[in-house]
Amino acid sequence: MYYLAGINLLTFIVYGIDKAKAIRNEWRISEATLLLLAALGGSVGAWLGMKSWHHKTLHKKFRIGIPLILIAQTVLVLLILK
Repeated sequence: MYYLAGINLLTFIVYGIDKAKAIRNEWRISEATLLLLAALGGSVGAWLGMKSWHHKTLHKKFRIGIPLILIAQTVLVLLILK
């Protein structure tokens, strides 16, 4: 549980940093890194980051991919806990 809390907090913060960099027209965090953080267990943080920062919400791979990763991870956790 500590891992999930940490990876989700990290992912949420990274999405916020990337949004700030986008606004300032600076070098960005790669989409692959953002998706990898979600896949490593940070899907809730990614989804909250997208909603809070209004970031990557128009990109189909994020708009569809993050919820799919979240659903898959939820099913996996439920199977593990069962």
